[in-house]
Amino acid sequence: MTADDSYDRIDDEDYPAYTMGRAAEMLGTTQGFLRAIGEARLVTPLRSPGGHRRYSRYQLRIAARARELVDQGTPIEAACRIIILEDQLEEAQRINAEYRRAAERPNPPATPETDGAGRSSQAS
Repeated sequence: MTADDSYDRIDDEDYPAYTMGRAAEMLGTTQGFLRAIGEARLVTPLRSPGGHRRYSRYQLRIAARARELVDQGTPIEAACRIIILEDQLEEAQRINAEYRRAAERPNPPATPETDGAGRSSQAS
């Protein structure tokens, strides 16, 4: 690994930079909470060569959302399911927006070789 590789990882949301202890400390929670959301498959931390769990900033944001729901009285399993469904909804909305943008694009102008929708008007 070069120094340049290390600098690239500073901004990498998915780089597993945080140990379980540090992640729990940053979130103000316990290591047991992180294990529980791992068991619920909300986050799957990578493992260090020694087998220790390592978390990315992206995973910490998800864990923070879970903690917020649990602190409001939501059971941990339900909190994990809510977050998964929120993520699926966000992805579906993104895909729908892409489809809408594609549908709103004007068709290319008709030429003698095409019918206005980009299809050949010449018989095969």
